[in-house]
Amino acid sequence: MAARLAAILVVAIVGTTLIAGLIVGAQRDDSSGPVDLIIHNARVYVADDLGSMAEAVAIRGNKILKVGTEREVMRYRRPQTTVIDAHKGAVLPGFDDAHASLVAGGLARDGVRLDAAETLEEIQSRITEWIEARPDAAWVTGGGWSYDMFADQPVRAQLDAVAGDRPARLLSLDGQSLWVNTKALQAAHITRKTPNPADGVIVRDRRGDPTGLLKGAAIALVDRLVPPPTREERAKALQLAIRDAGQRGVTSVQDLGAASGDLDLYDAARDAGTLSLRVYAAVPAERTPAVDLDAIAKRYPDDPLLKTGLATIALDGTIDSQTAAMLEPYESKGAGAGVMALPPADLARMVAALDARGWQIAIDADGDRSVRAALDAYAAAGKRADGGRPPRHRIEGLAVIDPEDVPRFGALGIVASMQPLHATLGGTANWSKLLGPDRLALGWSARSLSAAGAHLAFGSDWPVLPLDPLGALRAAVHRPELHAGEQLTLKSAINAWTSGAAWASFDDHRKGTLKPGMLADLVILSTDIFAGTAQLDAAEVVMTVFDGQVVFKRPS
Repeated sequence: MAARLAAILVVAIVGTTLIAGLIVGAQRDDSSGPVDLIIHNARVYVADDLGSMAEAVAIRGNKILKVGTEREVMRYRRPQTTVIDAHKGAVLPGFDDAHASLVAGGLARDGVRLDAAETLEEIQSRITEWIEARPDAAWVTGGGWSYDMFADQPVRAQLDAVAGDRPARLLSLDGQSLWVNTKALQAAHITRKTPNPADGVIVRDRRGDPTGLLKGAAIALVDRLVPPPTREERAKALQLAIRDAGQRGVTSVQDLGAASGDLDLYDAARDAGTLSLRVYAAVPAERTPAVDLDAIAKRYPDDPLLKTGLATIALDGTIDSQTAAMLEPYESKGAGAGVMALPPADLARMVAALDARGWQIAIDADGDRSVRAALDAYAAAGKRADGGRPPRHRIEGLAVIDPEDVPRFGALGIVASMQPLHATLGGTANWSKLLGPDRLALGWSARSLSAAGAHLAFGSDWPVLPLDPLGALRAAVHRPELHAGEQLTLKSAINAWTSGAAWASFDDHRKGTLKPGMLADLVILSTDIFAGTAQLDAAEVVMTVFDGQVVFKRPS
């Protein structure tokens, strides 16, 4: 009997101890485990809908462990913990570029950049310097010019004056026009007798001779002469682009310009451990058969590092090139209203077919007529009959939207994917001539879209525009006087570069905000950008953390 009582007593003691241990363990936080990285003395912006701020962040492995006050986070410090003093600088989620072409950006790094040039003389000076630095280059390549830089339109004689005997091709800021010299026209056999290709224009003078300006599909007449890069060159370009992204605080890219073979390059980099940013790669729907789409989706399913599931449709061009499809004609004498690549009925059928296969769709539409057609196609597709996840379909570009269509974004759950630098780098003089004052005021309606319930996602449009998230933030919050009503608050603009972009790629459950359990992707800036305009204008990327590891640190 005594032995039995003793056994019962032992069991009771052991059980009580176990229960107490479970209770203590449940109440204990994770401060007793290893903490790899702490960032403190910071202005931490969580990037949630509440606009929450904090002072410090603790990271364990590749996940965020704690976000809170200095005192709350610093008690996680252990001897092995790396501690980084942000010196009161802003700490944000890593930038998620919602519209870029990563490999193309790496390939374009060596071209002459004409962004922000203000005069023809400055353009020619940059080209001359580029040529002097590359005496063996067979072609003069690059881009970034806008129509506002010229008194009228660029012509070949202006390039002939500096390019010498080399063919030259320079892409416009909007990516829809190519400025070439006489050598390039001769190499492509473009004469007054050359017909315009479908969906393209060879701009001609009064005598019918090519001026040196090619639009739309006519760009390919010259581009096909430029030797395509090898796989090795593209792989090198990818690594250069990844490095550039890290230097600018970009930890995720949604590649809407992925070329054939780019997914294989990403996959190889992932296997080699050199893919130090997250990629959501799109597939061009117009050039990809349905059976291939299914195979691609199966090969690259949802994954934190590399995935696909986004199909793109290029519907029109741009305002500057008069190729964006407008509800009313352009103001220029004899100009039309732009052209859509697909009739509305064909677009609706393509959208319905892709939606039925479970693909997210991104329609590139700049003009108000093409934006309306995209919204109509999405509305016709409706909710998925299988009751699956909401599709989060997207419209890219959105240069001009008819006010009547703005509320439809929120009602349909459409992502408004915009590139803020387009609103500032291109200038407004050419737009004013092409659209007139009433439509000019409708440009880049970010605030109106946000107020109507649209999900904003911002990107760079690299390499058409610079890979510059901080510049894009400034562009979004400091709009020109004409568009001052469309400027965003700083936190709203940051959200579009972080949590909003993550929502647009179905990644909001794992990245885009600085909260416990989220992936440890973040950027440290040199200033407290929330303190005022001067601090935002002076801000630089000090450090980029990807997957819990420091991948960029600015030299002291």
